[in-house]
Formats: sequence, C-alpha cells, structure tokens
Amino acid sequence: MKIIFSSFLLISSICFAQHKITVHVEQVPSSKGKVSVAVYESHETFLEFNKVFASGSAKAKEGRTTVEVDEIPNGEYAIALFYDENGNDELDTNWFGIPKEKVAFSHAKMRAFGPPKFKDCAFEVAKDIRVTISL
Repeated sequence: MKIIFSSFLLISSICFAQHKITVHVEQVPSSKGKVSVAVYESHETFLEFNKVFASGSAKAKEGRTTVEVDEIPNGEYAIALFYDENGNDELDTNWFGIPKEKVAFSHAKMRAFGPPKFKDCAFEVAKDIRVTISL
C-alpha cells in the first residue's frame, strides 16, 4: 500500500509541477509606471488580452526590471510584455491600433507589419526558468 501511495504522490508531483518564470526586462527607459508581463499557452490565445494564461507586473526600474510569474505548469509558453509608462494598466495605442508604449516578446521582435507569431516566441517550461527580454 505504501508503494502505491508513494507512486501516486510522485506521479502527481511530476504531472502537476508548478514553476516560476522570472522575466528580466532590460533597457527600461525610466522608473515611471510599471512593466506588465503576459504569459500565453497557445497560438490560438496569443496576444488576446482576455485569454492570458498568467500575468505579473512590477514597478518600473530604469535599466532593468524583474517580474515574476508563479504557478506555471510544464508546457510551452510565449511572453508578451509592455512598459506601461503612465501606469493605467492598459497598452495605449494610436487610432491604427499601433502601440504607443514599448512592447517586447520572448525570443522575437516586432515585425514590419505586426507582432511575431506564438511559435517565434515559444519556449518550454519544465522547471523554474529565467528569461531576459529587451525593450
């Protein structure tokens, strides 16, 4: 019985492991506002504000700001972030929908005609990880 219970606990901890993503945001232009990070789990939800898997934010620090996002299970994810200079919790855009505030992505940059795709930004999470993204 002990072996069965121990096996169940081991399998449960492997299957439901929760990890932390520590995002180091480089080249933050000032200490005004905050940096907001959104974690997405699929290409279907990528960049949909109402379909963010997990998120976090931190007060901006000129140069480098660190944001931690907890409780991330094993899987493939992509990050989109923005420097919310005015601290209104919204990505301000012009009337064309182009961001007025700085945005950045894990492993990719804005393209000439829009943001990158999920697959360009994706990375695997199987343990606590650190990601560095420059604004």
